[in-house]
Amino acid sequence: MTDVELANAIAREAGELLCSIRSEGKQQGKELGRRGDQEANTLILDRLKEARPDDFVLSEEAKDDLSRCAAKRVWIVDPLDGTREYSEGREDWAVHIGLAIDGVPVIGAVALPALDLVLDTSLSAPLSDGAGSPRIVVSRTRPPREAEAVAEALRGTMVPMGSAGAKAMAVVRGEADIYIHSGGQYEWDSCAPVAVAKAAGLHASRIDGAPLIYNCEDVSLPDLLICRPEHAEAVLAVTRSAD
Repeated sequence: MTDVELANAIAREAGELLCSIRSEGKQQGKELGRRGDQEANTLILDRLKEARPDDFVLSEEAKDDLSRCAAKRVWIVDPLDGTREYSEGREDWAVHIGLAIDGVPVIGAVALPALDLVLDTSLSAPLSDGAGSPRIVVSRTRPPREAEAVAEALRGTMVPMGSAGAKAMAVVRGEADIYIHSGGQYEWDSCAPVAVAKAAGLHASRIDGAPLIYNCEDVSLPDLLICRPEHAEAVLAVTRSAD
């Protein structure tokens, strides 16, 4: 099984588990989210250990082994991205299975389990026509000032959405044109989505245009831009001036 096939299979299986847990109706709210996080994490770690025993794993829900920093291959995973949305019965949550090789997000699979969909780096997703007012996906609760500035400069429309994976995949799927985040994220929030977005021909970088580098000792990666390539220059001009 190739790395991308493995990532896809694990993301799908974890997503199916999360849907099953939620459909039981035994837990609600934060308790449901905690159970989903824990059980999906266990499944993912078990599958990776079995299939790629020599690789390292960085997971939001597991203790960090800093010896990974010297490793060439590191799986970077978020078992449940968008715990709040998952707990609220919404669709905009995801499972991230990414593989960074020498710090570069090369392989990725992002499951959108409530939509029965997995997008991965084996696909070159067809992008819809980007003509017209750009749609900018932002956090449901705290849209960044950079997104507000881009919306004003490009006469775009901000679209609130849940998890980072759901927002990134909205751009991959052609449902949005730009995803801007600032104010705090971690490597597991963006590794798999960035890999998939780049495979689909999208622009992906920090909001100052710097490259996204993974498997760092400090796992904070606080800002992110994913957009259609024709918008990248204009968006970066705005976000750089907003610093």
